[in-house]
Amino acid sequence: MDSMTHTNNFQSVYIHVPFCRHRCGYCDFTLVAGRDDLIPRYLAALEREMQAHDQPLVVQTVFFGGGTPTHLPIVELEQLLKMVTRRFPLADGGEFSIEANPLDMTEEVIDVLHSAGCNRVSLGVQSFQNKHLQTLERDHQGGEIPEIVQRIRARIPNVSLDLIFGVPGQTLVDWEYDLEQALACGPTHLSTYGLTFEEGTAFTTRKRRGQLTEIDEALEREMYALAIKRLQEEGFEHYELSNFARPGYQCQHNLAYWNGSPYAAFGPGAASYLQGTRRTNTRSVLGYLSRMEQGASVIAEAETLEKEHAMREALYVGLRRLSGMDYAEFQHRFGIDLQEFAAETIQRLVRQGLLAADEKRIRLTSEGIFLANRVMAEFL
Repeated sequence: MDSMTHTNNFQSVYIHVPFCRHRCGYCDFTLVAGRDDLIPRYLAALEREMQAHDQPLVVQTVFFGGGTPTHLPIVELEQLLKMVTRRFPLADGGEFSIEANPLDMTEEVIDVLHSAGCNRVSLGVQSFQNKHLQTLERDHQGGEIPEIVQRIRARIPNVSLDLIFGVPGQTLVDWEYDLEQALACGPTHLSTYGLTFEEGTAFTTRKRRGQLTEIDEALEREMYALAIKRLQEEGFEHYELSNFARPGYQCQHNLAYWNGSPYAAFGPGAASYLQGTRRTNTRSVLGYLSRMEQGASVIAEAETLEKEHAMREALYVGLRRLSGMDYAEFQHRFGIDLQEFAAETIQRLVRQGLLAADEKRIRLTSEGIFLANRVMAEFL
């Protein structure tokens, strides 16, 4: 029944909460919409899955993602937070993040989060303009956001805002407006994501029917460049491809992923990485529930990475960080000299002006940032 081995070498925990009021057209995450009747079964199953850890384990980061964790009714939300923090209490100075939908953030919900020890909220804003929010099928209005952010910041000062660029019909002026509105809210962190049309989503179906048109690649690049420029001007550090933080406010949980640290994950579709093995739970919410109830394993896939594969993947993930991959860090993790291991690829990318290499590390150049997926794929 255990979804993972009894191992205490991790300091980060991810909890997947698969409930939403509505599935947005661009979303391909593991979730169910309009099935709140399953919440009690989910809480029981999650508790059972976490019981593989018979002793409470103090961790550095806890992250509740989804779905929409704040969609849970207040009593169940409180139950979820208590259940997880009892099993995985947060270390002093640790980071406790939750993804939130703006309209869920009532005073009562903020109180429950604050009381449970939550010290970071990641708010799914996406845009401040109603026409784009409508395209993205979001349920809030752009004008509601500043007041909601102020309400959260009064209790939980560390607030991150998610924004999406490349929305069909969006102009560079529109995107600039969103960035300025976001900055005016005073967040500590911003995530900017280019809209992608994932296979199996409603957006991809609509694109095939000619109902949605992807914006021009050159315009999308301009939008990304504008975000980098504006946010850096405002004192945000561009520390990962999609992420910008005020000094001291980098997302510690996500850094654990990009640094290749081990982490445990619970819930449907959740993927953990422990002792060099990645285990991914079944994505079917109903499948996850019934398997947990039957005492069966919920793991759909398990892969122990061969050393070379692990090294290539470490480069792929590590290069997402703007600081790049440090030679000493690579040597410490794998006992191998990075410059020898990937010499040819590094030299080729340096010649192309996409990678910078000095005596300490390799990292993406300002041009390489725009072609990051291509660059990182070269190491796989």
